[in-house]
Amino acid sequence: MKPVTQFLMSSIFLLTVMFQSCQSDEATIHTDDKLKVLSSFSILTEMVEAIGGDKVIVHNVVPIGTDPHEYQPRPNDIRFASGADLFVYNGLNLEGGEKGWFTKLLRSVKADPNKIFKIADQVTPLYLTEKDGSKEVNPHAFISPHIGIIMAEAVRDALKTVDPAHAGFYEETASEYILKLTSIDKLYRQKFGQIPEAQRVFIASEQAFQYLAKEYGLKEGFIWAIDTEENGSPEQLMHAIEFVRTYKPAVLFVESNVDTRPMKAISNETGVPIYSPAIFSDELGRPGQGADTYLKYLEYNLKHIYHGLTGNMEWSK
Repeated sequence: MKPVTQFLMSSIFLLTVMFQSCQSDEATIHTDDKLKVLSSFSILTEMVEAIGGDKVIVHNVVPIGTDPHEYQPRPNDIRFASGADLFVYNGLNLEGGEKGWFTKLLRSVKADPNKIFKIADQVTPLYLTEKDGSKEVNPHAFISPHIGIIMAEAVRDALKTVDPAHAGFYEETASEYILKLTSIDKLYRQKFGQIPEAQRVFIASEQAFQYLAKEYGLKEGFIWAIDTEENGSPEQLMHAIEFVRTYKPAVLFVESNVDTRPMKAISNETGVPIYSPAIFSDELGRPGQGADTYLKYLEYNLKHIYHGLTGNMEWSK
């Protein structure tokens, strides 16, 4: 991109931020007395909506189908952020960390630090390591319903902190929601516990399922650990093929938001089939896909991972 073009684009973005920030003093903080919540991505957004109920209006920043790691906020995101009462984000580097896009958005609108909540703050992080020694925290803790319980508690506490007048309501809705998550967590333990250890071999494109695998006793394989432009490199494919030949998984899984060509290459080389349909990692399904709420997302993944590992297409909770 030419320097002049870069300068113009940067200037336009800064002017937009300045305009929206100036408007924030005049912005209506509540719409119909509802709490305005800015949420970084779809899974967290749906969780806030479930617990906040009719007391909240939630603006989801990263659209479904978009990479949450390197998002560029749009004018409507900035506009909503300028008058938001509460800001929630995953953390664990999902939104790029302290130098990432979400932190920059918060700074651009001068968000009150007392209204900003990192929902995965109480989650014990797991780390991804590449062959060259590079290491970073794995942000995909929410794939595990066990972690989902921790995050739901954090959402409840955030809502209660900024809106104490409705604390009782948030306690009640969160209790119902956490009860459902607890039931799903028990189902994960039951279903995976029924599978012989030698068959609990799971491989997907990205090492996004690390928290799930550790919590429920799966042997995890993957093509790439850290999401980069070099996904599916010859070295990564070689290591994944070695994993498949050593541990003999029943199927290969692909996620809804990844390039399937690397996994197809592994399938062609090893003869192990790719399971269909795709499973979900860092986003919900689109409306009507069967994983369009967090609870459905968790149930969907369990159902299809269980089917793939066992070959048993019969399903009962």
